[in-house]
Amino acid sequence: MGVWRCAAGRQRLTGPLLLHILARGRIGRGAEAELVDRYMKRIAWPWRVTELPDRGGRVPAHDPGTVMIVLDEKGRDLPSTDLAQRLGRWRDDGRREARFVIGAADGHAAALRDEADLLLAFGKATWPHLLARAMLAEQLWRATSILAGHPYHRDG
Repeated sequence: MGVWRCAAGRQRLTGPLLLHILARGRIGRGAEAELVDRYMKRIAWPWRVTELPDRGGRVPAHDPGTVMIVLDEKGRDLPSTDLAQRLGRWRDDGRREARFVIGAADGHAAALRDEADLLLAFGKATWPHLLARAMLAEQLWRATSILAGHPYHRDG
């Protein structure tokens, strides 16, 4: 856990930001699962993947230190560098968890979208939730690599 000072000179404690993927449906042992594992294992930050049933059940409650990012086709299409900057800002602001919620085929309930701090899309296309999970894992690896100064990401 590190210490930094905000513009007003106050000290703030910062620790690692938990990257938490909450996804509807089981990924099983297919190619998508291998991609998710490959990218998540590269991430130096703490992370967790939680699978929820396709239908029913609720997204677990979260505390005020959690940022909720809901993947939604109507969300914002952010460049990787912007996602990295947001993760870095949330980490530096002392947030404990960035929770990324991936829905099933029917998407998300309006109440969950309204509760989100950010609606995030991967372009204008609609992606199957298993591919969205693999794409999110890669983007989290890319974002943390950008923040670490790793040469993985190259701006065009």
